[in-house]
Amino acid sequence: MSCVVFPGQGSQYVGMSRDFWDNYDIAKKTLKEIEDYTKIDLKKIIFDDSDGKLNITKYTQISIFAASMMIFKTVKENSNILNSSINVMMGHSLGEYTSLACADKLSLKDCSLILKKRGELMHNAVEPNKSGMAALIGKDAKQIEDIIQTNNLDLEIANDNSPMQVVISGNIEEIMKNKDLFLKKNVKKYIVLNVSAAFHSKFMSDAEKDLSSEIEKLDFRTNGINIISNYTSEISNNNSIIKNSLKKQMSNRVRWVESIKKLEEIGEKTIIEIGPNKVLSGLINRISKNFDIKSINEITELDL
Repeated sequence: MSCVVFPGQGSQYVGMSRDFWDNYDIAKKTLKEIEDYTKIDLKKIIFDDSDGKLNITKYTQISIFAASMMIFKTVKENSNILNSSINVMMGHSLGEYTSLACADKLSLKDCSLILKKRGELMHNAVEPNKSGMAALIGKDAKQIEDIIQTNNLDLEIANDNSPMQVVISGNIEEIMKNKDLFLKKNVKKYIVLNVSAAFHSKFMSDAEKDLSSEIEKLDFRTNGINIISNYTSEISNNNSIIKNSLKKQMSNRVRWVESIKKLEEIGEKTIIEIGPNKVLSGLINRISKNFDIKSINEITELDL
Protein backbone atom coordinates (compact mmCIF):
# COMPACT_ATOMS: atom_id res chain seq x y z
CA MET A 1 0.00 0.00 0.00
CA SER A 2 1.08 3.60 -0.62
CA CYS A 3 0.70 7.09 0.79
CA VAL A 4 0.58 10.32 -1.22
CA VAL A 5 1.85 13.53 0.39
CA PHE A 6 1.50 17.16 -0.68
CA PRO A 7 3.71 20.16 0.19
CA GLY A 8 2.87 23.41 1.96
CA GLN A 9 3.98 27.01 1.90
CA GLY A 10 7.68 27.44 1.17
CA SER A 11 7.77 24.94 -1.69
CA GLN A 12 6.68 27.48 -4.30
CA TYR A 13 8.83 28.72 -7.19
CA VAL A 14 8.12 30.61 -10.38
CA GLY A 15 7.33 28.17 -13.17
CA MET A 16 6.23 25.28 -10.95
CA SER A 17 4.18 22.68 -12.85
CA ARG A 18 4.71 24.59 -16.12
CA ASP A 19 5.85 21.47 -17.99
CA PHE A 20 2.63 19.69 -17.03
CA TRP A 21 0.57 22.66 -18.23
CA ASP A 22 2.54 22.85 -21.48
CA ASN A 23 2.12 19.17 -22.31
CA TYR A 24 -1.19 17.95 -20.90
CA ASP A 25 -4.73 19.18 -21.49
CA ILE A 26 -5.84 17.89 -18.08
CA ALA A 27 -3.37 20.26 -16.42
CA LYS A 28 -4.68 23.20 -18.46
CA LYS A 29 -8.26 22.24 -17.62
CA THR A 30 -7.49 21.92 -13.91
CA LEU A 31 -5.81 25.33 -13.68
CA LYS A 32 -8.63 26.96 -15.63
CA GLU A 33 -11.21 25.46 -13.25
CA ILE A 34 -9.39 26.75 -10.17
CA GLU A 35 -9.02 30.19 -11.78
CA ASP A 36 -12.74 30.26 -12.57
CA TYR A 37 -13.65 29.31 -9.00
CA THR A 38 -11.29 31.79 -7.31
CA LYS A 39 -11.33 34.65 -9.87
CA ILE A 40 -7.53 34.84 -9.61
CA ASP A 41 -5.14 34.91 -12.59
CA LEU A 42 -3.09 32.02 -11.27
CA LYS A 43 -1.40 31.30 -14.58
CA LYS A 44 0.29 34.71 -14.46
CA ILE A 45 1.27 34.34 -10.80
CA ILE A 46 2.60 30.79 -11.10
CA PHE A 47 4.36 30.99 -14.47
CA ASP A 48 5.43 34.64 -14.61
CA ASP A 49 5.00 36.42 -11.26
CA SER A 50 6.02 39.78 -12.71
CA ASP A 51 3.83 41.38 -10.03
CA GLY A 52 5.65 39.59 -7.20
CA LYS A 53 2.51 37.95 -5.80
CA LEU A 54 3.72 34.37 -5.53
CA ASN A 55 5.33 34.89 -2.12
CA ILE A 56 2.37 36.81 -0.69
CA THR A 57 0.44 34.41 1.53
CA LYS A 58 -3.02 35.11 0.11
CA TYR A 59 -1.72 34.06 -3.32
CA THR A 60 0.97 31.56 -2.30
CA GLN A 61 -1.36 28.96 -0.86
CA ILE A 62 -3.82 28.79 -3.73
CA SER A 63 -0.91 28.81 -6.21
CA ILE A 64 0.80 25.81 -4.60
CA PHE A 65 -2.55 24.04 -4.45
CA ALA A 66 -3.13 24.70 -8.15
CA ALA A 67 0.35 23.47 -9.09
CA SER A 68 -0.06 20.31 -7.03
CA MET A 69 -3.51 19.64 -8.48
CA MET A 70 -2.22 20.01 -12.04
CA ILE A 71 0.49 17.45 -11.36
CA PHE A 72 -1.85 15.08 -9.52
CA LYS A 73 -4.55 15.16 -12.20
CA THR A 74 -1.97 14.58 -14.94
CA VAL A 75 -0.40 11.65 -13.12
CA LYS A 76 -3.79 10.11 -12.34
CA GLU A 77 -4.94 10.32 -15.96
CA ASN A 78 -1.70 9.25 -17.66
CA SER A 79 0.10 6.87 -15.31
CA ASN A 80 -0.53 3.81 -13.18
CA ILE A 81 1.48 5.26 -10.28
CA LEU A 82 -1.72 6.37 -8.56
CA ASN A 83 -3.67 3.13 -8.64
CA SER A 84 -5.92 1.34 -6.21
CA SER A 85 -3.04 0.67 -3.79
CA ILE A 86 -3.28 4.22 -2.39
CA ASN A 87 -4.37 3.84 1.22
CA VAL A 88 -3.48 7.19 2.82
CA MET A 89 -3.11 10.82 1.80
CA MET A 90 -1.72 13.67 3.87
CA GLY A 91 -0.13 17.07 3.42
CA HIS A 92 1.93 19.68 5.22
CA SER A 93 -0.26 22.58 6.40
CA LEU A 94 -2.05 23.80 3.24
CA GLY A 95 -1.03 20.46 1.71
CA GLU A 96 -3.59 18.78 3.96
CA TYR A 97 -6.29 20.58 1.97
CA THR A 98 -4.70 19.38 -1.28
CA SER A 99 -4.82 15.84 0.09
CA LEU A 100 -8.55 16.22 0.75
CA ALA A 101 -9.19 17.33 -2.82
CA CYS A 102 -7.00 14.59 -4.31
CA ALA A 103 -8.62 11.98 -2.07
CA ASP A 104 -11.97 13.26 -3.34
CA LYS A 105 -13.09 14.09 0.19
CA LEU A 106 -13.69 17.66 -1.01
CA SER A 107 -14.66 18.88 -4.47
CA LEU A 108 -12.12 20.91 -6.43
CA LYS A 109 -14.43 23.91 -6.19
CA ASP A 110 -14.88 23.70 -2.42
CA CYS A 111 -11.17 23.18 -1.80
CA SER A 112 -10.20 26.05 -4.11
CA LEU A 113 -12.56 28.44 -2.37
CA ILE A 114 -11.67 27.40 1.19
CA LEU A 115 -7.95 27.72 0.43
CA LYS A 116 -8.48 31.15 -1.09
CA LYS A 117 -10.27 32.13 2.12
CA ARG A 118 -7.56 30.54 4.28
CA GLY A 119 -4.80 32.43 2.50
CA GLU A 120 -6.64 35.72 2.90
CA LEU A 121 -7.34 35.13 6.58
CA MET A 122 -3.76 34.14 7.37
CA HIS A 123 -2.43 37.08 5.36
CA ASN A 124 -4.59 39.54 7.31
CA ALA A 125 -4.45 37.82 10.71
CA VAL A 126 -1.70 39.95 12.23
CA GLU A 127 -0.42 43.45 11.63
CA PRO A 128 2.69 43.27 9.41
CA ASN A 129 6.07 42.93 11.18
CA LYS A 130 4.46 42.11 14.54
CA SER A 131 5.01 38.36 14.51
CA GLY A 132 7.24 35.89 12.74
CA MET A 133 8.81 32.45 12.53
CA ALA A 134 12.27 30.90 12.70
CA ALA A 135 13.64 27.54 11.62
CA LEU A 136 15.89 25.86 14.16
CA ILE A 137 18.34 23.25 12.90
CA GLY A 138 20.04 20.65 15.03
CA LYS A 139 17.56 19.67 17.74
CA ASP A 140 14.23 17.86 17.89
CA ALA A 141 10.88 19.19 19.07
CA LYS A 142 11.20 17.89 22.63
CA GLN A 143 14.58 19.57 23.06
CA ILE A 144 13.26 22.85 21.66
CA GLU A 145 10.17 22.65 23.87
CA ASP A 146 12.42 22.13 26.90
CA ILE A 147 14.41 25.27 26.04
CA ILE A 148 11.19 27.28 25.60
CA GLN A 149 9.72 26.12 28.90
CA THR A 150 12.93 26.29 30.96
CA ASN A 151 13.55 29.87 29.86
CA ASN A 152 9.87 30.90 30.01
CA LEU A 153 9.88 32.08 26.40
CA ASP A 154 6.70 33.33 24.76
CA LEU A 155 7.25 31.13 21.71
CA GLU A 156 5.48 28.10 20.23
CA ILE A 157 6.52 25.19 18.07
CA ALA A 158 4.73 25.67 14.74
CA ASN A 159 6.15 22.83 12.66
CA ASP A 160 7.80 19.65 13.93
CA ASN A 161 9.37 18.91 10.55
CA SER A 162 12.12 16.41 11.33
CA PRO A 163 14.33 15.27 14.22
CA MET A 164 16.76 18.00 13.16
CA GLN A 165 14.39 20.80 12.05
CA VAL A 166 11.79 22.60 14.12
CA VAL A 167 10.01 25.86 13.24
CA ILE A 168 8.92 28.23 16.00
CA SER A 169 6.38 31.07 15.94
CA GLY A 170 5.91 34.14 18.10
CA ASN A 171 6.08 37.88 18.51
CA ILE A 172 8.80 39.18 16.19
CA GLU A 173 10.70 40.74 19.10
CA GLU A 174 10.76 37.36 20.86
CA ILE A 175 11.88 35.67 17.65
CA MET A 176 14.73 38.13 17.11
CA LYS A 177 16.01 38.53 20.66
CA ASN A 178 16.24 34.82 21.48
CA LYS A 179 18.48 33.76 18.60
CA ASP A 180 21.63 33.84 20.75
CA LEU A 181 19.94 31.91 23.54
CA PHE A 182 19.06 29.02 21.21
CA LEU A 183 22.53 29.03 19.65
CA LYS A 184 24.08 28.85 23.11
CA LYS A 185 21.89 25.80 23.74
CA ASN A 186 23.61 24.10 20.77
CA VAL A 187 21.03 24.80 18.10
CA LYS A 188 23.24 24.65 14.99
CA LYS A 189 21.35 27.20 12.90
CA TYR A 190 18.66 29.76 13.69
CA ILE A 191 17.05 31.07 10.53
CA VAL A 192 14.46 33.83 10.71
CA LEU A 193 11.92 33.06 7.98
CA ASN A 194 10.56 35.50 5.41
CA VAL A 195 6.89 35.09 6.31
CA SER A 196 4.13 37.61 6.95
CA ALA A 197 3.05 36.27 10.34
CA ALA A 198 3.42 33.60 13.04
CA PHE A 199 1.56 30.71 11.42
CA HIS A 200 0.40 27.68 13.42
CA SER A 201 0.36 29.63 16.66
CA LYS A 202 -1.98 31.62 18.92
CA PHE A 203 -1.61 34.54 16.51
CA MET A 204 -3.87 32.61 14.12
CA SER A 205 -6.67 32.02 16.67
CA ASP A 206 -9.10 34.63 15.36
CA ALA A 207 -8.46 33.66 11.74
CA GLU A 208 -8.94 30.01 12.70
CA LYS A 209 -12.36 30.77 14.20
CA ASP A 210 -13.42 32.53 11.00
CA LEU A 211 -12.17 29.67 8.83
CA SER A 212 -13.75 27.07 11.10
CA SER A 213 -17.22 28.37 10.35
CA GLU A 214 -16.47 28.04 6.62
CA ILE A 215 -15.07 24.51 7.04
CA GLU A 216 -18.26 23.51 8.85
CA LYS A 217 -20.26 24.31 5.70
CA LEU A 218 -18.16 22.02 3.48
CA ASP A 219 -19.58 18.79 2.11
CA PHE A 220 -17.11 16.01 2.95
CA ARG A 221 -17.44 12.85 0.86
CA THR A 222 -16.99 9.28 2.05
CA ASN A 223 -14.60 6.88 0.31
CA GLY A 224 -11.84 4.37 1.05
CA ILE A 225 -8.87 6.74 1.39
CA ASN A 226 -7.61 7.59 4.87
CA ILE A 227 -6.28 10.99 5.94
CA ILE A 228 -3.57 11.69 8.52
CA SER A 229 -4.24 14.97 10.33
CA ASN A 230 -1.60 17.64 10.95
CA TYR A 231 -3.34 18.49 14.21
CA THR A 232 -3.46 15.01 15.75
CA SER A 233 -1.07 12.96 13.56
CA GLU A 234 -3.77 10.28 13.71
CA ILE A 235 -5.20 8.37 10.76
CA SER A 236 -8.93 8.48 10.08
CA ASN A 237 -11.57 7.92 7.45
CA ASN A 238 -14.29 9.46 9.59
CA ASN A 239 -15.41 12.72 8.00
CA SER A 240 -16.45 14.25 11.32
CA ILE A 241 -13.00 13.62 12.80
CA ILE A 242 -11.23 14.85 9.66
CA LYS A 243 -13.32 18.03 9.62
CA ASN A 244 -12.88 18.81 13.32
CA SER A 245 -9.12 18.29 13.11
CA LEU A 246 -8.94 20.58 10.08
CA LYS A 247 -10.74 23.30 12.03
CA LYS A 248 -7.94 23.30 14.62
CA GLN A 249 -5.02 23.12 12.21
CA MET A 250 -4.26 26.81 11.65
CA SER A 251 -3.33 27.77 15.24
CA ASN A 252 -1.68 24.51 16.23
CA ARG A 253 1.50 22.58 15.55
CA VAL A 254 2.04 20.64 12.33
CA ARG A 255 3.00 17.22 13.70
CA TRP A 256 4.91 16.04 10.65
CA VAL A 257 7.38 13.78 12.47
CA GLU A 258 4.58 12.02 14.34
CA SER A 259 2.57 11.71 11.10
CA ILE A 260 5.41 9.94 9.31
CA LYS A 261 5.89 7.67 12.31
CA LYS A 262 2.18 6.87 12.11
CA LEU A 263 2.75 5.68 8.52
CA GLU A 264 5.50 3.39 9.81
CA GLU A 265 3.20 2.12 12.54
CA ILE A 266 0.46 1.10 10.10
CA GLY A 267 2.97 -0.60 7.79
CA GLU A 268 3.08 1.74 4.79
CA LYS A 269 6.19 1.22 2.66
CA THR A 270 5.85 3.64 -0.27
CA ILE A 271 5.43 7.42 -0.18
CA ILE A 272 4.73 9.49 -3.30
CA GLU A 273 5.28 13.24 -2.99
CA ILE A 274 3.29 15.27 -5.52
CA GLY A 275 3.77 19.01 -5.88
CA PRO A 276 6.42 21.69 -6.35
CA ASN A 277 9.93 20.97 -5.09
CA LYS A 278 10.98 17.98 -3.00
CA VAL A 279 10.88 19.48 0.47
CA LEU A 280 8.82 16.71 2.06
CA SER A 281 10.94 13.91 0.61
CA GLY A 282 13.98 15.42 2.30
CA LEU A 283 12.18 15.74 5.63
CA ILE A 284 10.82 12.20 5.46
CA ASN A 285 14.30 10.79 4.77
CA ARG A 286 15.53 12.47 7.94
CA ILE A 287 12.68 10.97 9.96
CA SER A 288 12.90 7.41 8.67
CA LYS A 289 14.88 5.32 6.20
CA ASN A 290 12.11 2.71 5.98
CA PHE A 291 10.22 4.16 3.03
CA ASP A 292 10.57 3.97 -0.72
CA ILE A 293 10.02 7.65 -1.61
CA LYS A 294 9.16 8.94 -5.07
CA SER A 295 8.86 12.66 -5.75
CA ILE A 296 6.92 13.94 -8.77
CA ASN A 297 7.65 17.59 -9.50
CA GLU A 298 8.45 17.48 -13.24
CA ILE A 299 7.23 15.34 -16.13
CA THR A 300 10.74 13.90 -16.48
CA GLU A 301 10.07 12.10 -13.18
CA LEU A 302 7.21 10.17 -14.75
CA ASP A 303 7.24 7.04 -16.86
CA LEU A 304 4.33 8.02 -19.06
